[in-house]
Amino acid sequence: MKNILITGVAGFIGSKLAKYLLLEGYSIVGIDNFKTGDANNIPNSVDFILGDCADSTIYETKQLSGKIFDTIIHLAGQSSGEISFDDPVQDLKDNCVSTLNLLEYARKISCKNFIFASSMSVYGAVNNFPVNESHPTEPISMYAVGKLASENYLRIFQQYGISSVALRLFNTYGPGQNMTNLKQGMASIYLAQALNGSRIVVKGAPDRFRDLIYIDDVTYIFGRFVKKPLVGSEVYNVCTGVETKVSRLIDVIKLGLNRESIAVDYTEGTPGDQFGIVGDNTRLTQKLGKIDFVDIKSGVKKFIKSL
Repeated sequence: MKNILITGVAGFIGSKLAKYLLLEGYSIVGIDNFKTGDANNIPNSVDFILGDCADSTIYETKQLSGKIFDTIIHLAGQSSGEISFDDPVQDLKDNCVSTLNLLEYARKISCKNFIFASSMSVYGAVNNFPVNESHPTEPISMYAVGKLASENYLRIFQQYGISSVALRLFNTYGPGQNMTNLKQGMASIYLAQALNGSRIVVKGAPDRFRDLIYIDDVTYIFGRFVKKPLVGSEVYNVCTGVETKVSRLIDVIKLGLNRESIAVDYTEGTPGDQFGIVGDNTRLTQKLGKIDFVDIKSGVKKFIKSL
C-alpha cells in the first residue's frame, strides 16, 4: 500500500481526491486548517492532522515525523485572486511558504514525487487562445504570483532528487464546492446567488469567458499522475479546451434550475481578474490519453442535483 500526503484534504478538490485514492487502495494522511475546508468533507479513513502547512512545527507531529510518503499532493492554500489583494502577505504565507515548507519536508524524508495544484491565473491577461504551457506567464494578481513562484521552487528542488508536476487548474466546479464563498469559483458563485434569491450579480462583462472543468475530471487527472512515475519538473494545463462565456454559464444555470426569470446585474470587475482564458490540453492528453470531459450542461445539472 502506497502512502500519500494530501494538503487541503478538507477542501473541495482535496476531499474528493482523498476519497478517490482511498478507493484505489492508497493510504492517506491529510492536512487542513479549516480556513475554507470543512471537517465533514474528510473521508473517515484519512489520518487527519489539523494544522497549517505554512507552520513549520506541523512537520514534527507524530503522523509526519519520520513518516515515509511515496507522493505529496499540495492542494492547500488561498485560492482567490480577489482575496489575495486584501492581504498579500497572508496570501504569500498560504501559497508560497506552505510550498517551501512541504518541499523541505519532502527533501528531509526523501519523498521523490510532488504534485502541485497550480493555476491558469499564472498566464495573466492573454490575447491568443487556446493557451498552451509555453505561453508567457505574466501574473496580474498576488495569488497568481504566488502560484508561479511555487512552480519555480519545484523546479529548483529537482537538485534534491524531487520530481514534480505542476497542474495548472482552470475553473473547477461541481458538487462539494463551497457555496458560501462568493469570491471564488465562478459557477458556484452564480449558482449560490440563484438559489438564495432571484438575482445574479456578475462582476464583469457578459462576454467574459472561462474554461470550466468538472470536479470528477480533475480528480481523475490527479489520480492518473499519482500512478505515473514523475520525471524532472513538468507543467500541464488541466482544462477542457472549451470556451464558456459568462452569459452561457448563467443560461445553463437558469435552465438547470428551471428559473428563467432570474435577473442578472453586471457590475465592475475585480482587481487581477482575467477577461477570458481557454486552455490547450494537448500536452495533458498526450501524457494521459484521451479524456472524456463532462460538458458544461451535464456538469451544472449534476452540480444542482447534488444540492
